[in-house]
Amino acid sequence: MTAAPFTTARTMAGRSLRISRRSPDALVTGLALPVLMMLIFVYFFGGSIDTGTDYVTYVVPGTILLCAGFGAGSTAVSVAEDMKNGIIDRFRAADIGAVPVLAGHVTASVARNLVSTVLVLGVALAIGFRPSAGPAGHLAALGLVAAWIVAISWLAAALGLLARTPEAASGLTFLMMFLPYPSSAFVRIETMPAWLHGFAEHQPLTPLIESVRDLLLGRAAGDTPWIALAWCAAVTLLSLALSLPLFRHRTR
Repeated sequence: MTAAPFTTARTMAGRSLRISRRSPDALVTGLALPVLMMLIFVYFFGGSIDTGTDYVTYVVPGTILLCAGFGAGSTAVSVAEDMKNGIIDRFRAADIGAVPVLAGHVTASVARNLVSTVLVLGVALAIGFRPSAGPAGHLAALGLVAAWIVAISWLAAALGLLARTPEAASGLTFLMMFLPYPSSAFVRIETMPAWLHGFAEHQPLTPLIESVRDLLLGRAAGDTPWIALAWCAAVTLLSLALSLPLFRHRTR
């Protein structure tokens, strides 16, 4: 990317973050809801769920990735609102193309989601989560989380372009919020019905969660992180391949 498009994308990201600050209810909900979900699972259900380890230790990696789904949902809505309210025509008049506009939304989403991740980790440490990894393990886990946030933010941008209204965009992002549940995020896969095992084992979030869990706990992760990175790359590339033609179609 040349200097001018990079600067434009940075400006667009600042605009998206300012819009987020003007909607404090949505911002607080996006930050607080994953924390509340983690507290509900730990204190309401944790005592009756056998994971072979302390439940807060088991559930935190999945909750971190659940954050990304909630945070990315607002990205889809923001993109749909831009397409609806006519601001895109002003951007086109200023010779601002699809990549800077969408990259701005994605960059703002990544920033919001990283704040959510830090918040969830802070609360998790307060209620007993004790990661045992060294600096390399923590950095590798953070890298995987960041890669998934980028991937799911680009997917949200594509869904925002696909939807005709912000309400429809919010509905389309339901799958991203639902995906952690049929995975190893909150319960072991072998406790699920047999017909669900195949999907739960081979969907993107299971290798991501297992990798982050192993890395934070200082356990050998094998080749699972590479599988998780492959999923992140596939989702990102597919979303980019969808987003740019959708943007051109919606703005022609």
